[in-house]
Amino acid sequence: MPATRTLKTLILTGLLATLLSPKAASAFPELGESSLKCESTCHKAENIIQARSDRFAEERCKSCHQGVPARPLLPASHLPPSVKVRPKAVLASNAKKTGPQPGAAKDTAPEGMALVPAGEFIMGSNERWDDESPEHIARTEAFYIDINEVTNADYQKFVAATGHEAPYHWPEGNIPEGKERHPVVYVNWFDAHDYCAWNGKRLPTEPEWEKAARGEEGLTYPWGHEWSLKKSNNPYIGSTGTQPIGNYPEGKSPYGLNDMSGNVWEWVDSYYLPHPGNTRPRPEYGEDKRVLKGGSWFDCLSYGCGLSAPTFNRSFFTPEVRNNSFGFRCAKTP
Repeated sequence: MPATRTLKTLILTGLLATLLSPKAASAFPELGESSLKCESTCHKAENIIQARSDRFAEERCKSCHQGVPARPLLPASHLPPSVKVRPKAVLASNAKKTGPQPGAAKDTAPEGMALVPAGEFIMGSNERWDDESPEHIARTEAFYIDINEVTNADYQKFVAATGHEAPYHWPEGNIPEGKERHPVVYVNWFDAHDYCAWNGKRLPTEPEWEKAARGEEGLTYPWGHEWSLKKSNNPYIGSTGTQPIGNYPEGKSPYGLNDMSGNVWEWVDSYYLPHPGNTRPRPEYGEDKRVLKGGSWFDCLSYGCGLSAPTFNRSFFTPEVRNNSFGFRCAKTP
C-alpha cells in the first residue's frame, strides 16, 4: 500500500475513533447503571413484542427503562409540526395495519428491485446512541430499492461505459479474481451517486433505507428483534472481508432485501443531521457529511457502532471518503 494511502488510512481511522467512540452510558447519561443490567424474562425473544409495548407503561418494566421516556414522549410543542412521536402501544398498532396504502405504486418493480409502498413506519431508537433517537413515526412515498448491494460486476459496466475511475484496488482496472458478485467497495458518495444516476436510479434517503430494512413495525434487525450471528456477514463470525451478495437468505428484510445488516456500509442520500425532535447537540452534525447505514464485515465496536448492525444504526463521513467497508445500493421513484 502506498505510503500516502497508509497515512490517509491512519488519519481516517483516528478520526472515526474520535467521532464515534461514545459508550452507551455516555450516550444516555440519564440511564443509571442498574438500568443497563436488566435481565428479566421480558427481554427474551419470545416475549419481545409484548415487552416493547409494556416497557414504558408497566411499573415492573420502568426500573429497567427509567429516564428513557423523556425523549420518545416529548411534548408535541417541542417538535416540528410534521413530527409525530407516540407511545409504543400506538406505534405497534399503527405499524400492523394492513391493506392497500395510499400512494402505493401499482406497476411491477423493475428487475432486481423491490417495491416499498407508501406509508408510515417506525424510525430511530431510544435504546442506544443519542443520534439514533428519538424513536418516532416517519413516512415515505412509494419507492423501489435494489434487492442487493451493487456488485463489482455491476460497477464494472458503469466504469466501461463512462470511463469513470475504477476502485483503486482493482488490479489494472480489473475486478479482483473471484469477487464479481461481491459488493463494490472503495467507492465514495459521489461514485455511488453517479452510478445510480447512470443506471436511471438514485441513492435512497435515510428514511427510505431504514424503512426498507426494518419494515413498518420497526424491527431491530432486518430478520426480527433477536440478534443472530448466522444471518449476516458480521465481524463476530470471524469475517475478514466482503462476501457475495445474498449469502444469508435467512437475514432478508421484510421486503426481501439482502444484506441490509453487515457486508458493507451503504451510502444514502441524506446529510448527517439529528432526527426530528432530537435536541441533543453534536458538533459532527452538518451538511458536510453524509450518512451510511447497515454496518459491515468490519469490527467497528471500538468506534461506538455497537455489537452488531441494527436497522437504526447510523454512521457518517465526508462524502469524499472511500474504504474497504463502504458500498451502496440504489433506489428509484415509481
